Amino acid sequence: MNIIFIGGGNMATAILAGLAPTGRYTLSVVEPDTTKCSQLAAAYGVTALNHAPTAFAATDTVVLAVKPQQLRAVCQALAPALNGALVVSIAAGVGVALLADWLGGHHRVVRVMPNTPAMVGRGVAGLYAPADVAAADRETAEALLAATGKTVWVAEESGIDAITAISGSGPAYVFYLIEALEEAAVHLGFDAATAKMLALETFAGALALAESSPESVATLRARVTSPGGTTERAIASFDAAQLKAVIGVGVNACQARSVELGELLAKG
Repeated sequence: MNIIFIGGGNMATAILAGLAPTGRYTLSVVEPDTTKCSQLAAAYGVTALNHAPTAFAATDTVVLAVKPQQLRAVCQALAPALNGALVVSIAAGVGVALLADWLGGHHRVVRVMPNTPAMVGRGVAGLYAPADVAAADRETAEALLAATGKTVWVAEESGIDAITAISGSGPAYVFYLIEALEEAAVHLGFDAATAKMLALETFAGALALAESSPESVATLRARVTSPGGTTERAIASFDAAQLKAVIGVGVNACQARSVELGELLAKG
């Protein structure tokens, strides 16, 4: 299967890193930055191009991996060359109907929202396709993302905005919390290298425990939180600061921005 990425940015690179080792795909990347082209070719063995092909085949899968603000111009340039190819978009906020319009009425479109842990095979991606998209095209899109981690289909397109807010942007939330724990460790007197190790291993260990345990994370958290103990004092401080509510506000703001981006781009 030929997969052609239009754009070689962070998310495209993450997916390529997951796909390349499988050996199941012929991978190409269209990227105007010649330095980045060389880097992608060297790292993943892909064919790197500075310009899109003048014609695609119906059996090709074209992955739109450019910034949402660039997507309209890219789609309009690609439209005459598609020849019925499957189009998979990873652009945040841009709905399928708008993509089909920009692609000159092309309706063989699947919209997905992956995340950067795809780079290490631990990604999670949401997928949406209108009812008229063939089952074989859905399977192709899912196989592409499944090579980099887990997949979740959403029944309504609004679910992609929700996926964006949880898993799409979620790695940044986790990195933010790791940063906070690192900084707290430094303030307590640890050097930067030790602070980083403590924060990373604490997150990694907690994640491994949560994945291996049949119990809920709330139960696991409670087990560490002995009444009158040190952890209870920390959790009480977090609750007093309404940390869970603050995180919820951030997630909702992310979802709203995803919707807003689509509305802004639709207006041109």
